[in-house]
Amino acid sequence: MRYLHTMIRVTDLDASLHFYCDLLGLSEVRRMENEEGRYTLVFLAAPKDADRSAMERSPEVELTFNWDPEEYSGGRNFGHLAYKVDDIYAACARLQAGGVTINRPPRDGRMAFVRSPDGISIELLQEGEPLAPAEPWVSMTNTGSW
Repeated sequence: MRYLHTMIRVTDLDASLHFYCDLLGLSEVRRMENEEGRYTLVFLAAPKDADRSAMERSPEVELTFNWDPEEYSGGRNFGHLAYKVDDIYAACARLQAGGVTINRPPRDGRMAFVRSPDGISIELLQEGEPLAPAEPWVSMTNTGSW
């Protein structure tokens, strides 16, 4: 058995691509549009997984955008996606500058949680050893659910 991808339904494809690609740092690796089924699939990969994604089509995140409006609830019951990042403080600063709320700041220099435009919880983990605690993160409190 081999892990392939996680599918997330999104309500606004442009907002989701902005979040996952422009702010979080994933890259679109392929896209499929199905006129008959009235949906678009966009597959994303983390930079350090790009080669593996190209060869194996894994590990990836699949954004599913249904063309006919549909309301989704319970993003929290999905659990969360997790990514290692090279610099957790820089990643959180980039996300925050893009308007993303840092639900659980990286006070310990090791872990943070943010949420996608569709309410999916994203865990960010520092690659390697935790960074030394630093402001403004040390003083920030949790916001919302994570």
